[in-house]
Amino acid sequence: MLPDQHILRIPGPSPIPPSVERAMAQPMIGHRGQETKDLLATIRPRLKPVFGTEQEVMIVTGSGTSGLETAVVNTVEPGDEVLVVVTGAFGDRFAKICEAYQIRTHRMEVEWGSAATPEDVKQFLETHSGIKAVFATYCETSTGILNPIRDIAKVVQDTSDALVIVDGVSCVGGVQTRMDDWGIDVLVTGSQKALMLPAGLTFISVSDRAWQVIDSNKQPRFYLDLRKYRDSLEKNATPFTPGLSLLFGLDQVLNLFEEEGLENVYNRHGLMMKMTRQAFRALDIPLLTSDDAASPTVTAVKPEDFAAEDLRKAVKQSFNLSIAGGQQHLQGKIFRIGHMGYCSPADVLQIIGSIEIGLQQIGKNVDLGAGTRAAQQVYLEESR
Repeated sequence: MLPDQHILRIPGPSPIPPSVERAMAQPMIGHRGQETKDLLATIRPRLKPVFGTEQEVMIVTGSGTSGLETAVVNTVEPGDEVLVVVTGAFGDRFAKICEAYQIRTHRMEVEWGSAATPEDVKQFLETHSGIKAVFATYCETSTGILNPIRDIAKVVQDTSDALVIVDGVSCVGGVQTRMDDWGIDVLVTGSQKALMLPAGLTFISVSDRAWQVIDSNKQPRFYLDLRKYRDSLEKNATPFTPGLSLLFGLDQVLNLFEEEGLENVYNRHGLMMKMTRQAFRALDIPLLTSDDAASPTVTAVKPEDFAAEDLRKAVKQSFNLSIAGGQQHLQGKIFRIGHMGYCSPADVLQIIGSIEIGLQQIGKNVDLGAGTRAAQQVYLEESR
């Protein structure tokens, strides 16, 4: 193992492309100068296709969680009634943010490892006519599921006047996202996942309908006030000091997306998901989620005859390979592999091969190469 070689395959932060690292190393410029205005003018229209929107995408310097809090504090106020679809730790986080702001929060609890169903959302809304907003997570990182956001948004529109507010932190840039066509009112993502940047930026886009609510919302806010970001962005500026080095990197990330083509980006993520899942099937190690609910950006594995933490330690020690563990009640019961952003099928083969050795090291007798062969076969079949 090389001491300075770290193979990072957790579901965020994700590896950063070398060209993006070089872009972020540019000399600092004045954040109120013309150079920054020009940079934002270049970035603004190119972010829109990633979100699938004609709306502006506002850039807030902060983590993905700051984006979730921004979505809450701008759209609802104390006493409002909301529904939060909880399919894992990050749906739970959305609910906790709402509760912190004294929002009347209904939780729709879904078994971890399963996706929410539009039918359940519809049934809840039919019996709760006062819901102002429905909060949902697109990719639930803690379990590796992808919620059917398009279908959920449709039933919300058909059943109520509630806003549809979506956490897309772990998948926007890695899966097809069509905010306008699907009727999403507020969509949030972060920089450190499929967008291939360090943590530190959150991105938020808002529908016309949601802007009406935001403009009339009496909830106090200052740094997270989306009206400030909207008004500043019209002048190619930000209301507060931006993360300039990250903006340099973002410009290059958008170059990479455009060179590969967004549909090809999405297809690559889908291929890596299939390779990873088929590999563990070949190794006879259970997956947490069904194929229908699986996310293209992260895979959760739930072993039955060995400890997930033992495997994580083994591959870390032997290869400096980092894979993630479980969260909350799944801690110690699952491990998770991130295959998003700056990740390719070749990386998946490396991950699976390393894990096979790690399994042997902890006493799990597997047919070395079986998982790798299965992943290779998926690659060959999908590449025809």
